Amino acid sequence: MKKMVNKTPPDQQKPGTTGELSGGEITVLENIAGMPEPDRAMGEQLHAIITASAPVLSPRLWYGMPAYAKDGNVVCFFQSSAKFKTRYMTLGFSDKAHLDEGSMWPTSFAVMDLTATEEARIAALVKKAVS
Repeated sequence: MKKMVNKTPPDQQKPGTTGELSGGEITVLENIAGMPEPDRAMGEQLHAIITASAPVLSPRLWYGMPAYAKDGNVVCFFQSSAKFKTRYMTLGFSDKAHLDEGSMWPTSFAVMDLTATEEARIAALVKKAVS
């Protein structure tokens, strides 16, 4: 496994930060680095989309999966297809996510590929989840 560097490149730093990664983010990135391909590449993309869409979220592990919390409560997470031997990765949202639509709404999504369309949809979902 690659050694994680505790510094975010300047062009990816959140405004008002020094670029230092939190312990939770390092742990999440190490977890993603340990995933088999193609989950690793999609996990890196999901992490980038989620952290860019909702900088207020704090990366952490939740039941061994990369997750993103607001005020200590997990809002969203994703799991590798290898974790449960499924044919797709799963992007999920907890009850803390503000995705309510009437009396019924989805709380998880199968992810098999990340095109610009899926990236935009995920970014919109994450933004809505933390609103």
